[in-house]
Amino acid sequence: MYTHKLLLTKYSLLFYYLIEEGIYLLILFTIFIVTILSIIFYKGYRNTQQVLVNNVFINSNDDTQINDDSFRVLQISDMHLENISISPSRLYSLLKDQPIDLIALTGDYLDRKRTIPKLLPYLKVFNKLDPKHGIYAVFGNHDYVLRDPDFMKLKQILDENGCKTLINENDVVWNNGKKINIIGIDDFSTKRSNVKKSYDGLSNGYNLVLTHDPNIVLNLKDVPYDYLLSGHLHGGQIHWPKPYHLVKMGKIVRLNMIKGLHEFEGKLFYISEGLGQTGVNIRLGSRPEITLHHLTLNHA
Repeated sequence: MYTHKLLLTKYSLLFYYLIEEGIYLLILFTIFIVTILSIIFYKGYRNTQQVLVNNVFINSNDDTQINDDSFRVLQISDMHLENISISPSRLYSLLKDQPIDLIALTGDYLDRKRTIPKLLPYLKVFNKLDPKHGIYAVFGNHDYVLRDPDFMKLKQILDENGCKTLINENDVVWNNGKKINIIGIDDFSTKRSNVKKSYDGLSNGYNLVLTHDPNIVLNLKDVPYDYLLSGHLHGGQIHWPKPYHLVKMGKIVRLNMIKGLHEFEGKLFYISEGLGQTGVNIRLGSRPEITLHHLTLNHA
């Protein structure tokens, strides 16, 4: 009987020891995981502040030298003002010495109506950059989250601050005797695109398309354009190890066209990584992007 009690006591002590040891290991493991996640989130947030200024040369014999005869388009996409890590003053300092012919804003300015006033200082910067042919803007899926009165307020603030908003519309500019058709196709992902209406009344010239969702290029096989600017995908935003979460964002992702310059059916288009973030304010394997497109207008 005594031996039996002794064995019970021994096993009880062992059991409590294992519990304490398990709790200790669990605490250590939790600390380790929290530390790793903290490092990842810190690095991811720091990445949102490391803005890339990319120069893209189209139809140029020299893709390293800026040509004074090129048509220079500054593209800003996916500002997502709720999660933007670059201030208006820093944006201006990065671009103030750049000669700009036209500014193209390719959608997703914000998600919430209370953020609309935050757009104004950035619009003042764009105007201060003094683009020769003005500022053109299209809308993205996040902009259409706003209900009609608030969406119209967003459109109004753009219109009243030097932007020409294009909703399945077009405009024409002339640069050094060459005609450029600015074609604004509305957001494809929210089924607002009307390509026929966007091209209505246009004649020959260099066709520059501004749109938000790059998936539309898969439907433009027989539509004439020389260059198309888009955004929407954020370069994955969290592009590590791979941006698996983008699969739901259209067929173009499955063609491994997520960011940068691409060609489809012999026509060039560009997917900006965007300036702001959506969801979690971090970037892994991607950076916020400002893009300067240098276009050689051979046949305009």
